[in-house]
Amino acid sequence: MSLEIKVPPVGESITEVVLSRWVKNDGEFVEMDEIIAELESDKATFELTAEKAGTLKIVANEGDTLEIGAVVCSIEEGGAAPAAAKEEAPKADAPAADKAAAPVAEKEAKDSYASGTPSPAAGKILAEKGVDAASVKGTGVDGRITKEDANNAQAGKPAAKAEAPKAAAPAPVAGSRNERAEKMSPLRKTVAKRLVAVKNETAMLTTFNEVNMKPIMDLRGKYKDQFKEKHGVGLGFMSFFTKAVCEAAKDFPAVNARIDGDQIIYNDFVDVSIAVSAPKGLVVPIIRNAESMSLAQIEKTVIELATKARDSKLTIEEMTGGTFTITNGGVFGSMMSTPIINAPQSAILGMHNIIERPIAENKEVVIRPMMYIALSYDHRIIDGRESVGFLVRVKQLLEDPARLLLGV
Repeated sequence: MSLEIKVPPVGESITEVVLSRWVKNDGEFVEMDEIIAELESDKATFELTAEKAGTLKIVANEGDTLEIGAVVCSIEEGGAAPAAAKEEAPKADAPAADKAAAPVAEKEAKDSYASGTPSPAAGKILAEKGVDAASVKGTGVDGRITKEDANNAQAGKPAAKAEAPKAAAPAPVAGSRNERAEKMSPLRKTVAKRLVAVKNETAMLTTFNEVNMKPIMDLRGKYKDQFKEKHGVGLGFMSFFTKAVCEAAKDFPAVNARIDGDQIIYNDFVDVSIAVSAPKGLVVPIIRNAESMSLAQIEKTVIELATKARDSKLTIEEMTGGTFTITNGGVFGSMMSTPIINAPQSAILGMHNIIERPIAENKEVVIRPMMYIALSYDHRIIDGRESVGFLVRVKQLLEDPARLLLGV
């Protein structure tokens, strides 16, 4: 008796997922609750587990887009014991030559059946390009035509045309000229749509300022060892910026608000979204009620969320909501940028790299570690006075970090 494993509901707004990876192979014995595959939605990655022990029979292929409730695979009862018996039998009786010949014969049988068969993704590409599958040599398992084979076939098509008029053939170009097509992941498609929507639907402007980071760097240098010994985490820049944003939002509440229809929704709390670069794209997990947290609590939360993002373990709840976003392009070497608002929020703060530059201080030229900061905001709800005032307040708090600890 077999049991069908279907795509489970993973969120109210999610109607389809992509089968990103099979963890177990077709015909393999799996235990109950063992992870068998990974599903990717436009918001997060989910693990598909076996609902009972048995032999896995794969129905959907990697890269397939599946609706909620669609059959992914089935699990048939038994399979483990007979498989073990088959492996042990040759060890006792079969000569060495028979052992070597058996898998070869089995592979030849599979090749005769599967050779030249495209995967669903590859078949779609070949159909779109008008390429006959019979003319493509498969490099996948058992001679199967893979997605890469299909892409190479379409890239090779123009080359064949170019060879026809040999007399007028252009001079060859040195170096590789291959192209490859890769389907956008649900996450990347969602990010693309949202970014374009923000540019088209908001009156976005950006204001800039610069921060002398020496006071914070001196404070970190003085107390970093004691801080880590007491709290078990390092004292980073993100906690200072988060606290500064929370304090500045008290004086400029529109920066922490959002537009909902013909209303402006003001928040008496600050849920800070932290932009994190994950393996499958940009995600923005949220520090809830950051205004009530200490520096240590913020640092611990940032580390926890960043680790989950790198491991694709973030839940939808951990990425839903947020009233203000902080993004740090400085970790990649960015000196200045105009970050795009994370809708439906109304503002985003961009951090950048720290560069030692000469500045005037007490009528003397001195070298200081300086950082450019940028605030992109929706001009429909935030006026220029508020945006500039907010950024100046953030600058003041960062250049005098004692005020962050005292709340003045």
